Amino acid sequence: MRTLLTESQLHDGVQRLAVEIDEHYGNNRPITLIAVMTGSLVLFADLIRRLSMPQRIGVIQASSYRGGTTSGELSVDSKMMIDVKGRDVLLVDDIFDTGKTLDRLTGMLTDFGAQSVKTGVLLHKQREHSTTLRPDFVAFKIPDEFVVGYGLDYLDMYRNLPYLAVLEPSEIEATAAQANA
Repeated sequence: MRTLLTESQLHDGVQRLAVEIDEHYGNNRPITLIAVMTGSLVLFADLIRRLSMPQRIGVIQASSYRGGTTSGELSVDSKMMIDVKGRDVLLVDDIFDTGKTLDRLTGMLTDFGAQSVKTGVLLHKQREHSTTLRPDFVAFKIPDEFVVGYGLDYLDMYRNLPYLAVLEPSEIEATAAQANA
């Protein structure tokens, strides 16, 4: 496992992200923050504590990986999401990879009546994206590699790492074998 971003770098990146969001919204304008579960949990917890504006928070479940290292069909469960009608919404996700997740979710939030929808991500993977949507707020741009840690997982493992790491092919195989044992 190769470290891509250290714990200290992640801390600094989330702080920069919070400052950028604060500057955009101002500290008196209330926003509704929606976490895309489960990968953004760690980022979301760190981010909301650094923002100065009044906040409402909620979650939406979306997954496209389900056991692999390449994304597949997107599954969305919005049953736990709070009402966004007439609200300014910031959708927070762990990684912008293909763009399909944020594209679909921003459309859903607009359909649910959000006044505005912006997106913030920890990581923007430098690769071809299948949508024209790009995140509004980005902490880090990273190479097109499979990463884990700081909430991101492979087969529900590695989320607890306090840093971001690249899984090597042999580690992907070993983790898959362990998960299937």
